[in-house]
Amino acid sequence: MNKAVENSIIKDLQLAHEGHLKIDWAQAHMPVLSRIRKQFEAEQPFKGLKVSISLHLEAKTAYLAKVVQAGGAEVTITGSNPLSTQDDVCAALVEDGITVYAKYNPEPAEYKQLLIRALETKPDLIIDDGGDLVTILHSERPDLLENIRGGAEETTTGILRLKAMDKEGHLKFPMVAVNDAYCKYLFDNRYGTGQSVWDGINRTTNLVVAGKTVVVVGYGWCGKGVAMRAKGLGASVIVTEVDAIRAVEAHMDGFRVMPMTEAAKIGDFFVTVTGNRDVIRGEHYDVMKDGAILSNAGHFDVEVNKPELAARSTSIRTVRRNIEEYQLKDGRKVYVLAEGRLVNLAAGDGHPAEIMDMTFALQALSLKYVNEQYEQIGKTVVNVPYELDEQVARFKLESLGVNIDSLTDEQRTYLDSWQEH
Repeated sequence: MNKAVENSIIKDLQLAHEGHLKIDWAQAHMPVLSRIRKQFEAEQPFKGLKVSISLHLEAKTAYLAKVVQAGGAEVTITGSNPLSTQDDVCAALVEDGITVYAKYNPEPAEYKQLLIRALETKPDLIIDDGGDLVTILHSERPDLLENIRGGAEETTTGILRLKAMDKEGHLKFPMVAVNDAYCKYLFDNRYGTGQSVWDGINRTTNLVVAGKTVVVVGYGWCGKGVAMRAKGLGASVIVTEVDAIRAVEAHMDGFRVMPMTEAAKIGDFFVTVTGNRDVIRGEHYDVMKDGAILSNAGHFDVEVNKPELAARSTSIRTVRRNIEEYQLKDGRKVYVLAEGRLVNLAAGDGHPAEIMDMTFALQALSLKYVNEQYEQIGKTVVNVPYELDEQVARFKLESLGVNIDSLTDEQRTYLDSWQEH
């Protein structure tokens, strides 16, 4: 019997057919990852190893898991957000021999237990999203650390947590900062987040964006993408920031820049993209327009402070799928999308497959790299080697049928020389 069927915790194995169709569609649009899969099938870089993955568990992630499995690994996967897990995809993975501990919208205690179950397989390598697996290993279950050689982290939020641990000397194994690779933040964070956030908002609200005022909270690479797409949809865009350099950049990109206390008065849509907590909070709710719509595209559901909003409300009700209406004491209504969780995944399908093709190619290659070099790397956070970053970009260009120039020997010599020419 399929070992994964015996061990997995999912909603319903009978949903597998629809999950296979979703995975097949994603695979057909992920040529870079498919190329790496062929490489892994031949080389078997993970033969005899266990890999535990915590990512948003939908079709594109499922294909990454299958690629790692093709490299010889025994793969276990769990979700990184309770509202982004797709039950049919989970069922399909189980049929394919991957152990899954994930369900859509479990209770908080069950969600935590599913993460722990993925670690109780005693993996050699991990792929993390937001640092949840790493945090559990270091704080609650250090008994599961013994086999771990290293891993790779997907998000800005996770890398911030890792670097804090590294700085304090607490990190027990090497982690590759995949989010900081060029082929991650330039494309996934900017174009992926930019498109998928508005996919989620638009399908959830069924409201027009053109002519509205959109407040983008944070102007990192994700914020840049969200602002760019809002502008393309016809919105007037305001950016709020705490970083002076990014604020200047937003200004020169043509957006209004102001504090949240001012932006809160005029925004129609709000999108938080900071990785921090309480960036929309009590004093902002006090001045918001009737009908303001709040959403989050950072990692955790703490950017929009829901307890402070609830304290100002006389009633809370679900008015559409993934839309909660907060009736304030003075009669105004404020709406929160997807419980303040990642709107592009909790209320949408996440980034386009072609974008995640590059990101997950980086994840697969980074996992191979850390497995080969973990002893030399040491217990620290490291960047993706540039040659892997460039390799992914070249594979992507080849899949698009795009050719570029190469330096001549004379040009290379010129660039490498310090003497007068």
